[in-house]
Amino acid sequence: MKKVFKTATFAVIITLVLSIYSFTVQPPATKYKCMMQMINYTGEGAYVVISLINPEGNYERTLYVQGDDSEWYHDIAEWWKFYGKKRTDIDAITGETITGGGRAISVIEIDNDKIDSGYRIRFETAVEDQEYYTKDVEFELTSASVKSKVEGTGFIRYVRLLPN
Repeated sequence: MKKVFKTATFAVIITLVLSIYSFTVQPPATKYKCMMQMINYTGEGAYVVISLINPEGNYERTLYVQGDDSEWYHDIAEWWKFYGKKRTDIDAITGETITGGGRAISVIEIDNDKIDSGYRIRFETAVEDQEYYTKDVEFELTSASVKSKVEGTGFIRYVRLLPN
């Protein structure tokens, strides 16, 4: 009888815990088309990391990675300090590198509560045997900036975001 009671109690506890976690609400998010136009340069394709930066200036989340060979991620030094410690799975948010003069369109998702609240979006770029730009493009996430075009300072000519 005690065994049946323990089993039933355990089942009730598991059901209760699963019920609580199944009702966890994710904040509403918006998907954005992110178009990157690269400058004309010669050499290998650029690795580009798109990150969400919190109001304190720290990395909060990796939004997208152009470049799917993880062997070279350490060359994106500042992001690697964040990502290299956590090693979260980013397979679903990676794509090919972008060559000089090339253009890439990706889709990124940003939680709506990050807009107009001091968060920034950062684009870091690195090209083998060339430069690394920590802040090739960086701008505050505002209602206006998520619908705008922002000039780059390194390998990126410009970035344009459009609500999807």
